[in-house]
Amino acid sequence: MDALRQRIGQLFLVGCQGETLSNHERLLIEEYQFAGLILFKKNCGEPRRLVSLCRAIWEAFDALPPFIAIDQEGGRVHRLPAPFSRFPAAARVGARNDADLACRLGRAAAAELSLAGINLNFAPVLDVRSHPSSSISGDRAFASAPERVIAIAGAWAKGLRDGGIIPCGKHFPGHGDADKDSHFELPIVRKSIEELQASELAPFADACRNRIESLMTAHVAYPALDPKLPATLSAAIITGLLRHQWGYDGVVFSDDLAMRSISDHYSGEEAAALAVRAGVDVLLFCHEIDKAAAAFEFLCAEAERNPALRARIEVSHRRVTELKRRYLKRFTGVAENDIIARLAELNHRKLLNELV
Repeated sequence: MDALRQRIGQLFLVGCQGETLSNHERLLIEEYQFAGLILFKKNCGEPRRLVSLCRAIWEAFDALPPFIAIDQEGGRVHRLPAPFSRFPAAARVGARNDADLACRLGRAAAAELSLAGINLNFAPVLDVRSHPSSSISGDRAFASAPERVIAIAGAWAKGLRDGGIIPCGKHFPGHGDADKDSHFELPIVRKSIEELQASELAPFADACRNRIESLMTAHVAYPALDPKLPATLSAAIITGLLRHQWGYDGVVFSDDLAMRSISDHYSGEEAAALAVRAGVDVLLFCHEIDKAAAAFEFLCAEAERNPALRARIEVSHRRVTELKRRYLKRFTGVAENDIIARLAELNHRKLLNELV
């Protein structure tokens, strides 16, 4: 694999279809050496098989070690099977207004993820629960007050970090005032810049000041920030606001580019190119690995003839590799036959009972 293709491979995070890697998935991983894989409930049927899958993912990459990612927020966004703990929704944690408890919960979640071999958690949610009927936010947000989101989400992220798991704050620049689900349609938040700064943007600005390792974008339009493009595809928002105004140099992940808020308006190739040009570092194709391969080839062709795009890819490659060097020093999963006993040893029931 030549240097440009190797760098572009690190711009993609993909999903797999089952509890094992298929031969087709293994071949594509070998060919493209993506940044890593994201796991969903369909991949997590039983603890022993989950550890085996994570080990197989780790061993399938011969260049840089892979991100093995998951959305394990707690509450309704919960992927792992029993006897992994069922951690509470963010709203329950936020209601306690106890930063120490939030940190301990984050550290406990990290301990369980690490045993499985997972190293990146797409959490915490930094959205402010601004809109009471928001279907995508709701109890996934820690609070309706930005200062409480800052305190509690920051402590929960610290717990993840202390436990060796990469935290990823989402959904930048804030999904909490959206009244539509971006899985199905494009939400529009029509607040002024001043209103956004007072609420939605505040937790993300604070996370950037505290150098959170990574952020995930929102497939949401904010006309006050960009009158044409949703945040994931917006250079004004990702590069202008996040990179230049706030000075953020961590890794930015897109949300899944197959979500209809994006895919109803752009092809996978168009969305990938727009997102990279906007300043996104890693593109998520969560369910169709072949679409990631097609977008990869499209970006390669574009980058071959566009020096500015090649320079943009170099910057993302640096950010990704630096994060991997910090965190992905070894595979953390335990032996498959030990996972049940090791989870029992953690004994997180006492901690969870503090929230009852």
